[in-house]
Amino acid sequence: MTLSEPLSAIPADLVAACDYQRYALARLDANALAYLQGGAADELTCQANLDTWRDWAIVPRLLRDLRGGHTRCTLLGDELQHPILLAPVAYQQLFHAEGELASTLAAGVMGGAAVLSSFASTALEDVAEAATGPLWFQLYWQGDGPATLALAQRAEAAGYRALVLTVDAPVSGLRNREQRAAFALPDGIAAVNIAKPPVLPQLPPGGSAVFDGMLAIAPTWDDVRWLCRHSRLPILLKGILHPGDARLAIETGAAGVIVSNHGGRVLDSQWPALNALPGIRGELGAEALILLDGGIRRGTDVFKALALGADAVLIGRPYIHALATAGALGVAHLLKLLREELEVAMALSGCRELSSIGPQALQSLRGSNE
Repeated sequence: MTLSEPLSAIPADLVAACDYQRYALARLDANALAYLQGGAADELTCQANLDTWRDWAIVPRLLRDLRGGHTRCTLLGDELQHPILLAPVAYQQLFHAEGELASTLAAGVMGGAAVLSSFASTALEDVAEAATGPLWFQLYWQGDGPATLALAQRAEAAGYRALVLTVDAPVSGLRNREQRAAFALPDGIAAVNIAKPPVLPQLPPGGSAVFDGMLAIAPTWDDVRWLCRHSRLPILLKGILHPGDARLAIETGAAGVIVSNHGGRVLDSQWPALNALPGIRGELGAEALILLDGGIRRGTDVFKALALGADAVLIGRPYIHALATAGALGVAHLLKLLREELEVAMALSGCRELSSIGPQALQSLRGSNE
């Protein structure tokens, strides 16, 4: 692994998320870039996640009294200064020596929250000790209920405030960009919070490594119900795109859902999360906790997500670009930029607080507001 020394100050030309991407692409090696930038197969979903924001236009309302406006929100009892969380991203030491310690520190300093990946390259207890804001812990099913619950309880003991169970990746996506680059973790970087990988069943003669292997130990709705009953932390299900699955998530005991297609890294040709959001909000009603990730690069994207039904959003690749460029300073600066862009969008569209951002603030450029 070869990483450029992170910047100690923010250059004047770093004024948007796209600028951090430009810097990161020039600084990271091919191995790290294949993991970070790549998606499944032809990466159609990766591109769709970016393109779908252009389908919606903001319709401003003018001359309103916006004094005292703010971007504060409350999630699971914690008041945050803005609705932009850091999504779980694995192996962050690939991109910066301080990895998850730097990104979560920045999230807290900027009044936000972060979700630590099960596949973090830093011990979850060390991250919690260094954090200055609320942390959630992302879970993958560990092959059986007791192993999964043990990892959840470890996060609870360390002070994490919620669990995010990722349910859209019972098998890994076929990420051709990584395959072509022969991606491999460098020495010294590993998923340090996973004691051992789940034990796969022995394949029968002629058996499928997918259906008779990974899917044989994949969770079901009954497993989610069991975990929700046994965990003392609220659980959000991440990877929901269908209203029916959103309804099942709440019925099985989840505290909320995260509308997501895994950043386009699992199944190619998936529906963009933003397109799924209105239907899921309609299914669950106004009181349900719904977050969204996928392709957010601007404060106006955050605005559109909130208008279509999200309570908050998560960003992934953009903050890793910032981390690779300038460590914790870069992540904090990126969050500052996105929050300022959101504030300006709110001010220029007549919205004083997040609750005033609704579907009436948008118009579909495809001729439908559904």
